[in-house]
Amino acid sequence: MKAAIIGLGVEGKKALNSLMKHDWDVYASDLNVNINLDNLPISLAEVNVSPNKDKISFVKDKLTIDLGFNNQEIIDSCDAVVLSPSIWGSRIAKHYQESGKLLCDVKTDHRDIFTIGVTGTNGKTTTVSMIKEILENSGKKVLVGGNAGGGFEGYYDLILEADSEKYDVLLIEVCDMTVGFCSYCFDFDLIALTNMGNDHMDVHGSMEGYKDSLKVFFKDKTVFLNECQEYPDSFKEEFKECSKEIIEYSETDYELKLFGKFNRLNAGLSQRLCEYINEKVFPIDNETIESSLNNFKPVKGRLELLKLNDCTIYIGKSDNSDAIKVILDEVDFTAIFIGTPRHNENHRLDILNEVVNANPDAIILFPGLEDTLDQAIYRLHGLDYNGRIEIANNLDEIVSFVAEFSHEPAIFIGGNGQETIIKIQERLKEISNSLK
Repeated sequence: MKAAIIGLGVEGKKALNSLMKHDWDVYASDLNVNINLDNLPISLAEVNVSPNKDKISFVKDKLTIDLGFNNQEIIDSCDAVVLSPSIWGSRIAKHYQESGKLLCDVKTDHRDIFTIGVTGTNGKTTTVSMIKEILENSGKKVLVGGNAGGGFEGYYDLILEADSEKYDVLLIEVCDMTVGFCSYCFDFDLIALTNMGNDHMDVHGSMEGYKDSLKVFFKDKTVFLNECQEYPDSFKEEFKECSKEIIEYSETDYELKLFGKFNRLNAGLSQRLCEYINEKVFPIDNETIESSLNNFKPVKGRLELLKLNDCTIYIGKSDNSDAIKVILDEVDFTAIFIGTPRHNENHRLDILNEVVNANPDAIILFPGLEDTLDQAIYRLHGLDYNGRIEIANNLDEIVSFVAEFSHEPAIFIGGNGQETIIKIQERLKEISNSLK
């Protein structure tokens, strides 16, 4: 079979790799010529490249990529079409939805599996991973994935994997920006909301806009909500009106190997959801739930505690102001290291407002998702921060600053740039282990 991928953003690239893995012929296109082709099964040394002014074509075996234009004739001849979730709701999305050619309508086995969706601003990946461990420890075969930004292979990989093997449960991390797309593509039995925080406001416009998108997602579904939510009570009332059933959860009482109230809430959500499954769907004994959560270890790139000399280093992605606030409220940090966001994500610079409120002795900035150090420094000066501001341009410089503060009680390393933060984690683990 042959599929057309329209748009080579994060999800489009993930879909391309998944389709090739499942032996599909693939035509992929993007109107932007300046697409990074890293991590795709294509090499300039191995393909026929046909440049034509602002258009470039790559052809290799079962893969064709056009940049700068779409070949509509090829797209129309394909058996299935893959669209970026970011253009869901657009005219082109409606066109292919009506045509019946969307991949999720061509391959539909995923809709027959008991399906759980976890959405929210923060804590999705950790919660999904906790639920996965509980279900697998209960003997269930779980297909897990979803939001490519969360480190998974993407939504389309779930559709293709479900078509190739039998699974008991489909467990999906749903990005808050893709709830409309996911509502159409998947048939959710249970939906869990971790929280609603200050992120992606460039897409939602406001918390009201975010709430309205969730109402569509929650319609006629069983939904799990934090009983002590920080959003307005009116939001909860509207969620109750649109959903089939609301189940509330709170912090777990189980012992965890994870730091923080927010992780106790992630575990509480996982616990309550699995208790509900035990009551309504299939058996999961309480001992399995408790032991799975007791032994759960931090997800790669998420908050982890390391020891170096006299210092406890708290390190993990915390890419919006709400994510970092809950950490800074619990610990007094001497120095705080922050990775910077992309150029168009000014709302994520609100992280620095929370950092300044915590008033550390020093703030060290490093390039996270992109080098927006100048914007971050401008924000700090505007906040009248009077402490020490430093720039760490690379991993070696970050490690050097960490060493300088390694005799203080606690430092924090976070902000934006999951891949960069993982590299820092790995380097600091190596140093810590070598000193033991």
